[in-house]
Amino acid sequence: MMTTFERYQADFAYQTPIRVDDLTKKFSDFTAVDHVSFGVEKGQVFGWLGPNGAGKTTTIRILLGLMKPTSGKAYVLGFDSAAHAKEIHAGIGYMSQQFTLYNDLTPGENLRFYGMIHGLSDEQLRQRQPEIIRMAGLEGRENDLTASLSGGWKQRLALGCAIVHRPQVVFLDEPTAGVDPISRREFWELIYDLAGQGVTVLVTTHYMDEAELCQRVGFISQGRLVAIDSPSRLKETQMRGQVLEIRLPNPDLGMRALKAAQQSGAVEINEVALYGAQIHAVVPDARRYRESLRELLLSQNIKVSAIEWIAPTLEDVFISSVSAAGATRSSSNNGAA
Repeated sequence: MMTTFERYQADFAYQTPIRVDDLTKKFSDFTAVDHVSFGVEKGQVFGWLGPNGAGKTTTIRILLGLMKPTSGKAYVLGFDSAAHAKEIHAGIGYMSQQFTLYNDLTPGENLRFYGMIHGLSDEQLRQRQPEIIRMAGLEGRENDLTASLSGGWKQRLALGCAIVHRPQVVFLDEPTAGVDPISRREFWELIYDLAGQGVTVLVTTHYMDEAELCQRVGFISQGRLVAIDSPSRLKETQMRGQVLEIRLPNPDLGMRALKAAQQSGAVEINEVALYGAQIHAVVPDARRYRESLRELLLSQNIKVSAIEWIAPTLEDVFISSVSAAGATRSSSNNGAA
């Protein structure tokens, strides 16, 4: 006999596993999520990106049923998250950047604990535990204390605990924060293994190289959805201007000079940002402005190694989209005043 959850899953098998419709969450006079709508398809890796305080975690908490929206709806696996949190929890996994592991337990004991929370039987745990241990690369360390594991191992173990019950949807909130680049890359291989099995993944991240790996990305700023599409399409449709990459021995001096020129209006620069040792300046026309920027820097005795027109990165697009949304909101507010 089918359980209530199984009947719902059968009914909604062909619907979007994550759906948000005109979602709004207010805290007194502050609007954390402002009329946001989007959907995530089955087996898709969806990146939910925004600055700190943009509304990312609030959206996830509403989807998890941990917080009720002020208005609008959030659905997971066909369930209204505000009314059916218990049913949702049976079919989802959640992992945060805190790695909610018990350091005084072994990896095997952590997995058993989380498996029991999710209602797995002893027989199911005996089958599932070695699978997770292999996935996490912890063969031979099952009986070590979790406190002794490296950040990368803890990260994979935390993911294992989040998916021990084979959820259909997984929420990953800044799961790679503070982890080395190799471990981050290995973790993303695990994410795509899950997606390949039909698991839907919603992930938040501050790392734009990781966002490039998502099949679809949504940008949220000040509670509002400002852009949503695949990374390649966002680069085609959301970039205001063209990107000049400037290499120079002292990028700090260059940044100050270009910021001053931008603020004074001496040169039309849409955005200027530091990317490692290079500067990215977004201008209306790369060919036309390349020599203008070179002359500007040389006039202030700042040596320029090279200025090249490059394709925008997703970070360029993110900065452009968020800045445009901020300018629009400011203009609207001024107009209302």
